[in-house]
Amino acid sequence: MLKKTCIVTHDLEQSQLEKINEIIPDWELISGKDPEIWMDYVKEAEVIAGWKKEIGQHILEENTKLRWFQSWSAGVDSLPLAKMESQGIQITSANGVHANPISETIFALMLALTRKIHTYVKNQQSKKWHHSGMKLEIHNKTIGIIGVGAIGKETAKIAKAFGMKVLGVRHSGKPEEYADEMYTSSQLNDVLPQCDYVAITLPLTKETRQLFGAEQFLLMKDTAFFINIGRGEIVVENDLIAALQDGQIAGAGLDVFEKEPLGEDSPLWELENVIVTPHTAGSTEFYNQRVIEDIFIPNLKNYVKGERPAINLVDYRKGY
Repeated sequence: MLKKTCIVTHDLEQSQLEKINEIIPDWELISGKDPEIWMDYVKEAEVIAGWKKEIGQHILEENTKLRWFQSWSAGVDSLPLAKMESQGIQITSANGVHANPISETIFALMLALTRKIHTYVKNQQSKKWHHSGMKLEIHNKTIGIIGVGAIGKETAKIAKAFGMKVLGVRHSGKPEEYADEMYTSSQLNDVLPQCDYVAITLPLTKETRQLFGAEQFLLMKDTAFFINIGRGEIVVENDLIAALQDGQIAGAGLDVFEKEPLGEDSPLWELENVIVTPHTAGSTEFYNQRVIEDIFIPNLKNYVKGERPAINLVDYRKGY
């Protein structure tokens, strides 16, 4: 009988490979970033962890042997979902891996904007000693967390350490431990006028695409800060730029954009009330460890027993 094949398109530590081998000792396990390592095995792979453009054309053929794909990112909107669904491929995401680094980034952006750190860094570069109108505090303010999943929950937890009031928005509106009030997605416009900070932690779906436009920015306080670490396409970028230029909102911290890399001609680079980061909010020294040990290995144990992966199984209807 031919060996089954599992491919991991990332460089793993030997200890992680050994843990996987313990679960599938009779399988062919191929791991590495270099496509030359695994390209010859793609057509035979039943399990693949980590999407690379080089594998797309092979695993989407009608006779693919792929049955389970583990995404290396929390969002799966960039995958050919319709094709994968039609072939009965199960997908699991890396949701939860990013809770710590992204919640840290959210607060780094919020604090930098509030305490004018970005302004002082620019002043330092020109050896300029200037107060720059510093006055705001983050303590006891209100944050609206739009999308209370793993990242949103950790963000809410941190917010309580600052004595903040936490308003959460999720599709179901069900209660959350660190949220003072929870709202459904249809109540978004009721939440925005209450917030001093609005943090977008949503996945990109048909429902969330261009969810934030001119109407939503007009509803926000002119003293409020807007943070987006979800997906750029959730926001109508030109409407955001107009709101920032016209003083409809106080500023923004942005890690994601409609088109990436952000074009050099974008006004967002030059706006004094904007901090731009290059889609790195989820980057962490523990990324591979969390994907493999917290998600992939527990799911692999289920898979070899003939069960569905239990952690982060993507619902094709919802798109996440």
